[in-house]
Amino acid sequence: MMTNSYSKWGVRLGTLALWALAGASVVYWGLRLSARPAGLTVPVVAPAAVAPDAQAMARLLGVPAAGAAAARAPAASLTSRFALIGVLAGRSSGGGAALIAVDGQPAKPFRVGAVVDEGLVLQSLDPRQARLGASVDGPATLTLDMPAKN
Repeated sequence: MMTNSYSKWGVRLGTLALWALAGASVVYWGLRLSARPAGLTVPVVAPAAVAPDAQAMARLLGVPAAGAAAARAPAASLTSRFALIGVLAGRSSGGGAALIAVDGQPAKPFRVGAVVDEGLVLQSLDPRQARLGASVDGPATLTLDMPAKN
C-alpha cells in the first residue's frame, strides 16, 4: 500500500507545480502588458516636400532639351510662345490636363477650362493635341501639337 500513497503525492505535487507555473505566467504577462515603456518616444519627422522637376517630366514625356527656347526673340509669334509637353486627355468626359511651357519657362499643368496666358483658355484636348482660345465655348485661336517621337 505504500506505492499508492507515493503516487497520490506525486500527482498532487505535479498538479501544484503546473498551477504555480500557470499563475506565474499570468502575473508575468499581466505586469508586462500593463507597464508603460521606459524610454521616451522619438517624434516622427515629416519628410520634406518634393518639388516637381518640369524638365525631368518633359524628358519623360519624350520632349528634346529646350536649349534653343531660351534664345528666342522678345517679339515672338503666338505659336512659338507655347510648347505642348504632354497630354492627359479624358476620352469620354472631354476633360483632362495638358503640360504646357509658356515663353520657355518650365512646363506647368493646365486643366481644360484653365487660363493658360492672358486671353487664352485651354478649350479641349486630343491624345496629342491641345486647343487654346479666348473662351471655353468660342473658336480655337491656337492649336498646339506634341513634338514627334524620335
